[in-house]
Amino acid sequence: PCDVSKDEDLDAVFDKLKEDFGQIDFVIHAVAFADREYLKLGNFHKTTREAWNQALEISAYSLLAMGQRAKDMMPNGGSIVAMSYYGGEKVVPGYNIMGVAKAALEHTTKYLAYDLGEGENKVRVNTISGGPLRTLAASAVGGITDMFEHQERKAAQKRNITGEEVGGTAVYLVSDLSSGVTGENIHVDAGFSIVGL
Repeated sequence: PCDVSKDEDLDAVFDKLKEDFGQIDFVIHAVAFADREYLKLGNFHKTTREAWNQALEISAYSLLAMGQRAKDMMPNGGSIVAMSYYGGEKVVPGYNIMGVAKAALEHTTKYLAYDLGEGENKVRVNTISGGPLRTLAASAVGGITDMFEHQERKAAQKRNITGEEVGGTAVYLVSDLSSGVTGENIHVDAGFSIVGL
């Protein structure tokens, strides 16, 4: 287990990776957390400082912390991919503090991509903004059923997405096929994010 809010836990994970593999080619950041109490419709204005800090530390700062450790294990370049959601760009009722955390994650991606793109390592950093998926984590979000229905109604392809589609995009981003792509937030949402109304 790794608590990403503890430097010693992150150090232990990356030390173990170094011991077992020496170097790595990619990191997938699929870490997010917000207190369920603040993922209810109409509750954003009730978010406490503690809940705010916890959500941003676990969901966004952890990407920076992982990048700090991963870059030295990627001597031939590499790729860091983080998972985001449209709620980091627009208000999604019920997503609340997680939307703010995803916005921070997406901008952390850009700054980290800039810093890690320099020098010999040339590490690329991107996010994937997937549409809603039926996961245990999604079940904690207020109004999630409405989100699935809205996605299917409004997306350009009139459907929800699959985990395989997000996974396929991740494979592209960690491969050399995306060698010129960094600092980007790639939408995998069946065209939902391109529709204005």
